[in-house]
Amino acid sequence: MEDTSDSRVEFHDVWFSYGSEPVLRGVDMLARPGTVTALVAPSGAGKSTVANLVARFWDPDSGTVSLGGVDLREVAPDVRRDMVTTVYQDVYLFPDTVRANLTVGRPGASEVEISEALEAAEAAEFVDRLPEGLDTVLTEGGGNLSGGQRQRLSIARALLKDAPVLLLDEAVASVDPGTARRIQAALGRLAASRTVLVVAHRLNTIETADQIVVLDHGVVDGSGTHAELMESSGVYRDLQGVPV
Repeated sequence: MEDTSDSRVEFHDVWFSYGSEPVLRGVDMLARPGTVTALVAPSGAGKSTVANLVARFWDPDSGTVSLGGVDLREVAPDVRRDMVTTVYQDVYLFPDTVRANLTVGRPGASEVEISEALEAAEAAEFVDRLPEGLDTVLTEGGGNLSGGQRQRLSIARALLKDAPVLLLDEAVASVDPGTARRIQAALGRLAASRTVLVVAHRLNTIETADQIVVLDHGVVDGSGTHAELMESSGVYRDLQGVPV
């Protein structure tokens, strides 16, 4: 892959199944650099599968998932790791300092860069309250932090790595709704230099996304802004609790 400056993520006629039943059926989707694309769907309709295909845990049965116009199957693993950072609902932190956990993907990060990442992830305040701040040693898995605190540190770690593609798979599930909205707003500001994909259950946190893609039974029901989908997608209105 020669050009790592192009971070567009594209699905072209993607089919995928875990067994005999397809989970994705001919999915077409384009997430552009400088934008936030949110994926929403009823439970089990394929949105986390999309995230796992972007991370290349699996390959599609047919069709292509491409990064910068190049089929992911042709992208070297080290290039893909540099290009894509994923934050999942289940977070692992290793037994070392907060600082070491944050900078694992960018060892040379400055104090200013660390501070900015913590602020964007709504994590600065609680880190300041820890006994030794950034030098506080975490237990295995970050067990001496709450689920929401671990989640915010993992988001800060991903932001600090500064990969061109940031993939958040239910990444704000463990934080309160107000914090989730503030994190999503920060991601919108940070998207100027990234392609951001967000898999979300809390629809009120992604209403300001540049593009929302609605999946239903493995197919794309619609895509557009919140206002556009409220007009055009019965599935989206149903997810919002609005009578179809």
